[in-house]
Amino acid sequence: MVASSEDQNNNSLIEELLTEADRCVACGLCLPHCPTYHLTYSEADSPRGRIALMSGVASKRIPLNKKFIQHMDRCLTCRACESVCPSQVAYGRLIDDARTLIHKQGFSVPQGAFSKNSKLRNFVERELFAKPARLDKLRPMLRLLIGSGLLAWLLRRNKLRKNILFQSLPFLTMRNLPGQVWHRVYPAKAALRGEVALFLGCVARMIDTETLLSTIYVLNRLGYKVHIPNTQTCCGALHQHSGQMDMALKLAQQNIHAFSGLNIQAVIHTASGCGVQLTEYASRFGVELPVPTIDINQFLAAQDWSEITFAPLPKKVAVHEPCTLRNTLGAAEYLYTVLQHIPKIEVVALPGNNRCCGAAGTYFLDQPEFATVLRDEKMQAWEQTAADYLVTANIGCALHIANGVAEKGRKIEVLHPVTLLARQMRIK
Repeated sequence: MVASSEDQNNNSLIEELLTEADRCVACGLCLPHCPTYHLTYSEADSPRGRIALMSGVASKRIPLNKKFIQHMDRCLTCRACESVCPSQVAYGRLIDDARTLIHKQGFSVPQGAFSKNSKLRNFVERELFAKPARLDKLRPMLRLLIGSGLLAWLLRRNKLRKNILFQSLPFLTMRNLPGQVWHRVYPAKAALRGEVALFLGCVARMIDTETLLSTIYVLNRLGYKVHIPNTQTCCGALHQHSGQMDMALKLAQQNIHAFSGLNIQAVIHTASGCGVQLTEYASRFGVELPVPTIDINQFLAAQDWSEITFAPLPKKVAVHEPCTLRNTLGAAEYLYTVLQHIPKIEVVALPGNNRCCGAAGTYFLDQPEFATVLRDEKMQAWEQTAADYLVTANIGCALHIANGVAEKGRKIEVLHPVTLLARQMRIK
């Protein structure tokens, strides 16, 4: 009997998982760096323990049950373990493969209306995140809900108040939600240095257009023509980390098509989570964007700023390093480099930057208890710095941390470094 293509794909997935899992020598050097092991001190919530569980399920020595799924779902995919692994085990790939196995089996652990495999979650990921042009049309409605106070009123009076996603929205400022229509090209406002494209993402283009507009402004002022292809879509990270590998590949192919044929030297991203996904298209799917992808901070750090004048900012700025920027892209240092262009600024690292803030894509929705504990650690770290601003380079981290700041009644703005640069450039 000839195996079906689906069976062949499953067998290939299991073989890949077992081969990579066998590379783990169980040395345990990863354990002190794992945020969830730090919280539970359970072997099953450590990278070493999870790899053992994956191997057991893939080889059918142990069942794929809700307990297994719980330990896989508790993983933040921060990949801190990868950065210290002497065997260079591709843990990020392993956890994605494990979640793909779970998804193919149709298992889920219900945790509310926006949990994995819920109808609402699947609708949002399929019809909004995968088709982000629709998000642009929804933004005016979100402006109305927030600006009128209607969303806050609804949260006080119905079950939405228990949903972490909706709880976060009132803390957004109207500055982040302009009625923006994206142009295909934004011309340089100085002597032309080159041409780049900007990856918008899905979440940022909905609720953080200030960062995207600031990026365009800064690049234009530096002499770069910025292209924004209107057929670009979600990077696919949310789908991939939920085990929807086929959809993630489809989105990757759509983005590759969108950015092909442009006269550009790089694709710039402002969210490090998206950046990792774009960068790893080749290793994950065997396809890649036509030009290199680069984080905006790293790109700006290499530029000549001699013609740009900044207004002084005599304030202390704490830098949060997203896991994706620190552990995977290896570009956290550029956060500090670009901010130093602002006169009189005091830039300090947020204590505990080696540990995840708990946002981790949709983790703060799926595992709110763990996510809140990890975020509270960041709140304590910020209080140690007494900083006036907190900057981070990932929209998920910014939203999660800003929610924590608001809950505690603190007055500190959480924003992207490029936004701070743009503000000081605009001040005459």
